[in-house]
Amino acid sequence: MLEEYLEYCLLAELCRIAWQRKLRLEVLRAHTDQGGYDILLEVGHLARHVQLKATYVGGKTTRQKINTALEKKSGGCVIWMFYDQTTLQFSHFLWFGERDPRKPPPGLGNSVARHTKGDSSGVKSERPRIRVLNKGQFDIVESVEKLAERLFPPSQIANATNG
Repeated sequence: MLEEYLEYCLLAELCRIAWQRKLRLEVLRAHTDQGGYDILLEVGHLARHVQLKATYVGGKTTRQKINTALEKKSGGCVIWMFYDQTTLQFSHFLWFGERDPRKPPPGLGNSVARHTKGDSSGVKSERPRIRVLNKGQFDIVESVEKLAERLFPPSQIANATNG
């Protein structure tokens, strides 16, 4: 439930910014994350396949598990939201992806994730389609406005909406 509320908060902010910039933002939501993304955002011909992650401000999480299917998506990116536990206000974001929405994300690397629970003998098997990204592999994005610019760079918007 909390993850959905944070998604709604983020989408509301992005829609507000798109409205102010006179952009038509299309939002599509995946029912499963088998494709490696939670939401698809489009402005004109530019699309972003977005995997959302969240940590409360002060949380100790230092890495995220990402589905390798995201690597095959043009405009694929990960948005890691940091929020206040009381107000759900965003403090900042971490970004993993290319600045150009027409390109797939950088490679997710070779750090294969493992299941959190072991089998009957305690062995935690590998999850071959899941990679681990460390916090240091992400860029800091200070505000939702800067995030909107990262998702859809103003320099590319004119071409995307006039084509």
